[in-house]
Amino acid sequence: MARYIAKRLLYILLVFILISFLMYLIYNAIPFDRARWLADEQKEAYKYDPEGLEQLYQEKRTELGLDKNIVERYLMWLGVMPLNGKYNGMLQGNFGVSYTNIQQPVVEVLKEPMKNTIFINVFATVLALGITIPLGILCAVKKGTKLDTGVQVGSIIGYSMPTFITAILFIFIFAISFGWFPVSGQETPGSTLTGAARFFDRLYYMALPLIVMTFCSLGGMTRYVRASMIEALSMDCIRTARAKGLKERTVIFSHAWRNALIPIVTLVIGWFLGIFSGSIMIENIFGLNGMGRMYIISLNNNDFDVVLTLQMFYVIIGLVGNLVIDLIYGLVDPRIRINK
Repeated sequence: MARYIAKRLLYILLVFILISFLMYLIYNAIPFDRARWLADEQKEAYKYDPEGLEQLYQEKRTELGLDKNIVERYLMWLGVMPLNGKYNGMLQGNFGVSYTNIQQPVVEVLKEPMKNTIFINVFATVLALGITIPLGILCAVKKGTKLDTGVQVGSIIGYSMPTFITAILFIFIFAISFGWFPVSGQETPGSTLTGAARFFDRLYYMALPLIVMTFCSLGGMTRYVRASMIEALSMDCIRTARAKGLKERTVIFSHAWRNALIPIVTLVIGWFLGIFSGSIMIENIFGLNGMGRMYIISLNNNDFDVVLTLQMFYVIIGLVGNLVIDLIYGLVDPRIRINK
């Protein structure tokens, strides 16, 4: 097992380096000159001194390392090659600065959106799993009944509706018609609440986005759990367990569910990993300061230090997530053991 994990970690490192280089190439291929942009911010001071402005531009290019070739710039960005005499790249914890946020460090800029994204997605994921898993199991056990048919029809409708349509519909019903929830925002404007009061205030504002995210997640997951359970219930070992006189509850949860869990693990772990990526659609519609919204804003503003940091974070989450899924397979099913 240890040898397998070591090999996978080496694989993760190699893939990360390859993907990071490709992503760096892509974003540097965009026709945007950061040095020129910074120099032009002081254009008014050099109105009658074009030579001074050009000199400032060249100084900014040197300061940012733009006078080097693409490979050297990548190595400086990664932190394995010095920039202006200092090793100050990603490996040293420096992810650059956000030029649209008064040149704040990227880590500081992403801190609050990350908290908000985790806050709302953890609740949505737990709620969705708490509903879809029991509902999927129930539909598989009651296959062909009116309950199963009704849930199937409802899940198909929910699964087929675009997220933004569902969000707009729920805003009209619950925020405008009934007035139960605010239309958008994260907390009461101008609020000075602290502690538990602030937590519940934020939870109230995020209730409607949570409902929308949970509703949009129900269809696909419920159908997936149902299909896996139906397949598991048709296995010979389940018929044997029933023939031995075991209680139906024991047959379903101790035998069928463990066999059905193997294909579900991939989906569930991937779902949890999605906690960190944020929901671009939901965050924009409800005005939430999250990772998805920050990603779009940074792209629109050519704030590539922020974009690359987010992109590399998602790459690491994906690579590590695949390793976690493989290891959990062995825990879920003793027949799957990784020894090489």
